[in-house]
Amino acid sequence: MKDRLDALEIALTNELREYEFYKMNAERTTNPLGKAMFETIAQEELEHYERLQELHKVWEKNNTWPETIPLKVNKTNVQNILKDVLERVAEAPPADMDDLEAIRTAIAFECDGVMHYELLKQGSTEPNEKAFFNLMANIEHEHFVSLKDTEELLVSPDAWFRMRERGGLDGG
Repeated sequence: MKDRLDALEIALTNELREYEFYKMNAERTTNPLGKAMFETIAQEELEHYERLQELHKVWEKNNTWPETIPLKVNKTNVQNILKDVLERVAEAPPADMDDLEAIRTAIAFECDGVMHYELLKQGSTEPNEKAFFNLMANIEHEHFVSLKDTEELLVSPDAWFRMRERGGLDGG
């Protein structure tokens, strides 16, 4: 049980660190895509932190997975950010190296998050606990995929648009 609580404490630390990272970068960037992406993920990470904090408090007190705390978290909306921002601007917003570095750091955070929640899920024998950590892993995975997509857009907008438009190069 102690190792499960220790793993949960690591998740708490990571979620708070990620929230602060996303919030700081949302304030720093002038890129509308980066700002929207960082703001949305920051709010989601804060929600994760708050749910994990509730869980930790009860779990530590009762030495068991809580049956009375509603451990639902909102599903992520991050996959719509790219589409929404690009509908409002004529072309991909220019990226600076700070934005790209922040996106790449965020990708590493989310990858680590997926692995951590998968390990928590695999170590669980309680169905509600398994389901909760599975949901958390899936949300972190969606963050990861959206951030990779954003990285691709910032690095090579032409290639990104070409892939999304499925245009053909028939030479004719």
